[in-house]
Amino acid sequence: MLTRAAGLVAAFLAGLALVVAAVLVVRHLTAPSEPELPVVPEARRPVVESAVRTCTPLSVPLLAAQIDAESGWRPEADSGHAQGISQFSPVTWKEWGQDGDGDGKADVWEPRDAIPSQARYMCHLYEVVKVVPGGKTTSGATRLALAAYNAGPNAVLRARGIPKILETRDYVDKILKDLLPKYRESEEKYQRSEAKHTSSASASPSGPSSTSPSADPSATASGASPSATRRP
Repeated sequence: MLTRAAGLVAAFLAGLALVVAAVLVVRHLTAPSEPELPVVPEARRPVVESAVRTCTPLSVPLLAAQIDAESGWRPEADSGHAQGISQFSPVTWKEWGQDGDGDGKADVWEPRDAIPSQARYMCHLYEVVKVVPGGKTTSGATRLALAAYNAGPNAVLRARGIPKILETRDYVDKILKDLLPKYRESEEKYQRSEAKHTSSASASPSGPSSTSPSADPSATASGASPSATRRP
């Protein structure tokens, strides 16, 4: 009798365990997953990190968000009016394009040329918009500089602010309200990961043949945005 009762209890517990496991699996499958954060492509990180040192207002998340909005990181992006990963119009590229990779040619299709040129042009626009209301504050200057990158600095100066151009306003909002917060979070995670990796490497004992500390490891959804209104 005791053996039969024990068997029934064991069967009940086994069934209960299966039910609990099934509930947990269903809950896991139906739970909303965190949206995947955009990241700076590893191949572009060195040039982006170098480019943002052009002037103080720039940062990796800001430049990354702008590139994402412009081309989705695609070097071959061509809207018909603007070209390359940073979406320069031919007229603007003629003035601001520079040879970033040292091959003697300023190539709008080459990210190592285009991204430093983008940073240099943005730094210029930060200076231009200082005369516009709000242009002397960090947040205001960023909004105005982005608007000037999209619509042209003359349009911003004439409007004394962001022009009433739907494309330009959507462009600024997409970068500052959608992409920039995500790239900031993504970059924070990247930096924490790098710091942890560096800390672990520093804590590792040196090999018998080591004569100096190991060098630190090396610390960049969408389509190209139309640029019909962009002009120098």
